[in-house]
Amino acid sequence: MNERANDYPIRRRELAAAIMADNPDALFIAGLGATAWDLTAAGDRPTTFPLWGAMGGAAAMGLGLALAQPERRVIVVTGDGEQLMGLGALATVAVQRPANLAIVVFDNESYGETGMQATHTAAGVDLAGVARAAGFPLVRTAATPEDARAALPDIRAGRGPVFAAFKVRAEVLPFALPPKDGAWLKDRFRRALLGPAAVGET
Repeated sequence: MNERANDYPIRRRELAAAIMADNPDALFIAGLGATAWDLTAAGDRPTTFPLWGAMGGAAAMGLGLALAQPERRVIVVTGDGEQLMGLGALATVAVQRPANLAIVVFDNESYGETGMQATHTAAGVDLAGVARAAGFPLVRTAATPEDARAALPDIRAGRGPVFAAFKVRAEVLPFALPPKDGAWLKDRFRRALLGPAAVGET
């Protein structure tokens, strides 16, 4: 575990609550593990789709959703470990350039689901730098609550794709688990997005 991250001032659940409150109409993709718990703790919504097992897939799923729904704001909230597994997706997002997509990474420099082992960001890998080099037009970083608040308008309305990396405290928090039934979550999300006819209801 990276002891330095124990002292980062940004608290992940406070940040998740602020992002959700600032974006009541957005479509959310929650990455595997702790970020899904964070968004659920802030208030489970039909327009949030949590990934229970597709590690590395959050950014790619957000890209597909943003391209399919160009009039809606799509926000991916994921962790550093999950995003490290899906680095290639950042290049594809940058090439496709969906203006309505924001990818938000909660970077606690730890694999929270497997024992808080240090990730590569603890050794200096710069996810924001990767996004910038890939061609993201708008990249934000935040290491203080003040920086985090300043980044919220870009997550909400910045012409994207937006990449925002937040250094958050490495803390073990109580579970706030979203529903586990994948088919039900899919239907709930489709119904919220497209109406009852999307799931065969009349």
